Amino acid sequence: MKLENYEVHLPNYSIGDKIYEKIGCVCESYGKKILVIGGEKALKAAYDKIKSYVEQTNLEIIGKEIYGENCTYSAVEKLRNMPLYKEADMVFGVGGGKALDTVKCLCIDDDKPVFSFPTIASNCAACTSVSIMYNEDGTFLKPHFFVKPVMHTFIDTEIIAKAPYIYMWAGIGDTYAKYYEATISSRDEQLEHFTALGVATSTMCHIPLIKYGKKALEDNKKGLCTYDVEQVVLSIVVTTAIASIFLTQDHTPDYNSGLAHAIFYALTSYPIIEEKHLHGEVVGFGVLLALLVDKQYDEFEKIYNFNKSIELPTSLEDIEITKNQWKESVNRIPEMSDIAHYPYKVTSKMLDNAINKLYERIDKNEN
Repeated sequence: MKLENYEVHLPNYSIGDKIYEKIGCVCESYGKKILVIGGEKALKAAYDKIKSYVEQTNLEIIGKEIYGENCTYSAVEKLRNMPLYKEADMVFGVGGGKALDTVKCLCIDDDKPVFSFPTIASNCAACTSVSIMYNEDGTFLKPHFFVKPVMHTFIDTEIIAKAPYIYMWAGIGDTYAKYYEATISSRDEQLEHFTALGVATSTMCHIPLIKYGKKALEDNKKGLCTYDVEQVVLSIVVTTAIASIFLTQDHTPDYNSGLAHAIFYALTSYPIIEEKHLHGEVVGFGVLLALLVDKQYDEFEKIYNFNKSIELPTSLEDIEITKNQWKESVNRIPEMSDIAHYPYKVTSKMLDNAINKLYERIDKNEN
């Protein structure tokens, strides 16, 4: 069968503790005027450092703006209508997932050069070609896909190492999920070249985290920029994005997501998830149930013990979801788009069995 024409744009990135010194040679060919848009905390952490390096170039920062509070289409339109945005030759997006996703949705659709400056390692938003869009009430809306990612990503490991460790902690849960979801979603299929590459790449979303994750978090808590921290940052920010780009070449989330994310998005119906818990934190919990549904009991045991070792969630109580809320959710989860392309139909009964098995393991651990 002959494939239709398609194109692949992979992320360009620089990484290191003084990597902003590359801003001039990377960005000057795109113009002169820069608008910096980011999260409030992110700008406090990185803006002065970015500004000091920009001052050594022929570039000029013409403004600094807060992106908003959530990645919504209304936030994007508000930024789009700003005079400074229209004047800028390029945009520097600074922050975590929601800030960077907002800036990507703003600039990539407008074909305005955009560069990302992640300040935390909680997800792959800095390098991937999709924005996760939310409704105004904070609930998940849909993924918004692009043909290409940002022009270049500047990963400052010093800034990330000094960020609160909970972001890397949650990023670990979101990242190892990619391996399990990609391998389950693609099981027993004849894969196209790009999808097969994505599945193969996903192994590097898993192996380095098990190897370096615990030590990286210990170093992150001390604000240390170490080899372990760098390896985990690369897995979370870069490797996951590369896998995601390959896995979504047909602009569907078929192979890029799975049951762990379906569980997360279903649970966003409860405000406590968005208010007090991070995306990857909840996804890491969802992986446990996904492995039980898939009857991968040895892998479940491995991730259960790993989660315990770094204090990622292993129970509903850890994410402040009640048993009644879970019972409500098991009727919504099977209808989520993330598992529309699964090797089998996920049912409420499967989810009930999985939660029961999880609590059997919890009881065993406590006794």
